[in-house]
Amino acid sequence: MKREVVITADGSSTIHLPDWDEQYHSKHGAIQEAYHVFITHGLRYFVSKKTSSTDIGLNKHENDISILEIGFGTGLNAFITLLEAETLKQSINYVGVEGYPVDLNEIKQLNYVKELGAAKYESLFDNIHSVSWDEKHVVSNSFSLIKQNKFFSEINDINAFNIIYFDAFGARVQPELWTESIFLKMYNALKPKGIIVTYAAKGSVRRAMQAVGFIVERLPGPPGKREMLRGTK
Repeated sequence: MKREVVITADGSSTIHLPDWDEQYHSKHGAIQEAYHVFITHGLRYFVSKKTSSTDIGLNKHENDISILEIGFGTGLNAFITLLEAETLKQSINYVGVEGYPVDLNEIKQLNYVKELGAAKYESLFDNIHSVSWDEKHVVSNSFSLIKQNKFFSEINDINAFNIIYFDAFGARVQPELWTESIFLKMYNALKPKGIIVTYAAKGSVRRAMQAVGFIVERLPGPPGKREMLRGTK
C-alpha cells in the first residue's frame, strides 16, 4: 500500500495512506489531536482524579500509571506522554501494541521533535523507535516502554492498565477494530475505574463500548471533530 509523509494543519507531520484516504493522525493537526484526546482527556484527567480521590483503582500515593496504546504507529502518543511524564513528575509504564510497525526510514521524516520544541529529548524519541520489540526498556527516569508486535485481537491482559489510548485506524477502513469483541478486551485489560479515550465518536462505537460495560462520555473533539469519547470501567 502506498504511504506518504505529509504535513497536517498545525505544521506537524503524519503518514497518509492514499488508497484508504486515511492518516495515522488527524490532517487537522497531528500534535493538536494527540494532546487533546490522549493527554488532556486521558492522562491529565486521570492524574487529576488520582490527586483528588482514591476511587480510581490507584492508591493516592502510588506514583506509577500504566498505559496501553492501541496503535503504536508513529510513536507520537508515546513521545508526548514521555514529555508529560517529565512535566508531571509522574512515573509511567507504557505498552504500545502495533501489528505493522512503521519503517524507521519513515520515522526519520517525521518532525515531531522540532514541532514540539523538544530538541533536548531527541535522543529519547530515537530510543522509543530503536529499542527492541517485546521487551521492557527504561527510556527515562519516569517512562518505561514495552512495544508489542501483535494484533489487537491477541490482547488478553486482565486488570493491568489505568488508561488505554485507543488510536486504531478509523472504523470506515477497519471496522473489525471497533467491535464489541475488541472493546471487551479493552474493558478486561483495564483496572477498575480505569479509562479508555479515543478520537472516535460514531454512535456504533459508543454503543459497542457501552455494551461491554463502559460508562461512556461524549467530550468536545479535537480540531476537525465535533466530539470524542471517553469510557470508564
